[in-house]
Amino acid sequence: MKLSSTSVGLTLLVIALSAHAAPAQTRPNILFILSDDQRADAVGAYGNPYVRTPNLDALAHRGVTFTNAYCMGSHHGAVCAPSRAMLMSGRGLFHVYDTLAGVPTLPQTLRDNGYLTFGTGKWHNERSAFRAGFAQGKTIFFGGMSDHYQVPVVDLRPDGSFSKDTLRGFSTDVFTASALTFLDDYAAGEREQPFFAYVAYTAPHDPRSPAPDYIDRYAPEQLPLPPNFVATHPFDLGVMTIRDEDLGAWPRTPEQIRQQLADYYGLITHLDARVGDLLRALENHNLAENTIVVFTSDHGLAIGSHGLLGKQSLYEESMHAPLIMAGPDLPEQQTRDALVYLYDLLPTLCSLVDVAPPPGIDGYDLSPIIRGEVPEVRGSLFTTYSTTQRAIKNHRWKLIRYPAIDHTQLFDLQNDPYELHNLADDTTYRAVHDRLWRELERQQQQADDTLSLRVANPAPMEYDLSDYDRQPDRHQPEYTRRKYFGDTTTIKSN
Repeated sequence: MKLSSTSVGLTLLVIALSAHAAPAQTRPNILFILSDDQRADAVGAYGNPYVRTPNLDALAHRGVTFTNAYCMGSHHGAVCAPSRAMLMSGRGLFHVYDTLAGVPTLPQTLRDNGYLTFGTGKWHNERSAFRAGFAQGKTIFFGGMSDHYQVPVVDLRPDGSFSKDTLRGFSTDVFTASALTFLDDYAAGEREQPFFAYVAYTAPHDPRSPAPDYIDRYAPEQLPLPPNFVATHPFDLGVMTIRDEDLGAWPRTPEQIRQQLADYYGLITHLDARVGDLLRALENHNLAENTIVVFTSDHGLAIGSHGLLGKQSLYEESMHAPLIMAGPDLPEQQTRDALVYLYDLLPTLCSLVDVAPPPGIDGYDLSPIIRGEVPEVRGSLFTTYSTTQRAIKNHRWKLIRYPAIDHTQLFDLQNDPYELHNLADDTTYRAVHDRLWRELERQQQQADDTLSLRVANPAPMEYDLSDYDRQPDRHQPEYTRRKYFGDTTTIKSN
C-alpha cells in the first residue's frame, strides 16, 4: 500500500512525539540507599519482630535479600570510613584502606559511562573523590558523625567547588529532601541519561537522639535484650574505652541497653519512613519500573551484644549488614545465603547495567547469585580489625584470633549463632580449628595482610574499668548527655 505524503508526515510526527515522551535511555537507573551502623537484624525482614521497618520489608518482599553480607573490617575505630572506601572502590581493606583520592569509584565509573550521578548525605572520604564521582551533590556531610540536629552540610556547585557549611535540619529529613528534589527535577527533565542517586544517611549512628516524633516510638521495657547480652566483655579487645564504648556505663545493665535499643530503633523507623518517601517518588514519577534499588549499611553495631556498644569487633553483630536489592529483571521474594562482602556491590551493579568495572578490584559479580545460577562465589570470609583481631568464617564455623593477647575463639555458628560458647580449647574440634587457621593464613596472604597471628610477649587479657571516667564527646546533644551521661557538662574534644 502506498502512503500519501500527508500520512507519512503524520507518521513522522507521531514517532517524534513518542521519542520525546519515552526517551531512548533504557539502562536501569540506580537508587543506592546506605544507612550508618545498622546491624543486619535491625530490619523486620531479617526476622526482628520488634523494630518497625515496613518500607524496607516491602522492598525485601519485591527483591532479593542477602542474609550473609559483611563489611571486611577496618584498621581503626571509625569503621565507617574504610567500609565506604571499600564499597565505593570494589577493593579490599588492604588495597584501599580509607583513601579514595585518585581511586576509580562506582559513581565515577557510572558517570564516565553516561550516568547522571547525584549524591547526598555522608561521605566519609576525600572531597576530591566526591567531586570526581558526582555531577551533582546537595546537603553533603563530609565527616564521620555529628549531632543529628546539627549536621554541617555543603552543596556541590556547578564549577566543582563546595559551598560553606550550613545547618539545615535533622539529618534524615535533610538528606531525604535533597534526594526527593533530585528525583523531581530528573522526572521533569528529558530523562536522556540514566541516573545513579546515592543517599547516605547518618542514622542510626549515634548520637542516639531520634527526631521528636520518633523519641517515644518504642517502650524500652517492651524490648528484649540481645540474646548474647552480657554486662561486661570477658577480656580486653584493645578497644574497651574507645568512643563508641563510652556511650554507656560499665557494667552494662539491662535497663541501659533497652533504652539504647529504643532510641536506636526510633532512628531506624524514622529512616524507614523516609526511605518510603523515596520509593513512592519513584512510583509517582514512573521511574520504579526501570530503577534498581539497593539498601545496605556500612556495617553493624553491638549495642549490648557481648557487653559491647560499638562496631570495633569481629562478632556477627558488628560486621554483618543488611543488603536488599530490587528492580527490573531481579527476582522477587528471594533470599540468598551466599557469603558476600559489601564491596562486591561495585562489580555487581556494573554487571547489571552493562558497564565494565574499573581495573584492580577485589569484589565479585553477584549477579549470577541473584539470578539463582550459582549458589556462591566464595567459600569463606576474612574479616579484620586494626592489629588486634582477625577472623575467618564459613557457613558453619568461625575462628577469631586476637594476636596481641594470644587468644582464640571458635564458634559453631550453626548451633551457636550468637557466639556464646568458645570451642577453641575443646580437643573435639581440633581438626576444625586447624583447618580454619590455615584458611585464615591463606586469606591473609591473599588480602596482603602482613600481621602475624602470634606475638612473642602477649598483653594481659584482664582489664579494670572501675575507675574509668566516662565523658560525652562534642557531638552528643543535650538529650543524650542527660539520658546517658547524667548531668555532666564536661565534653571531650574528640
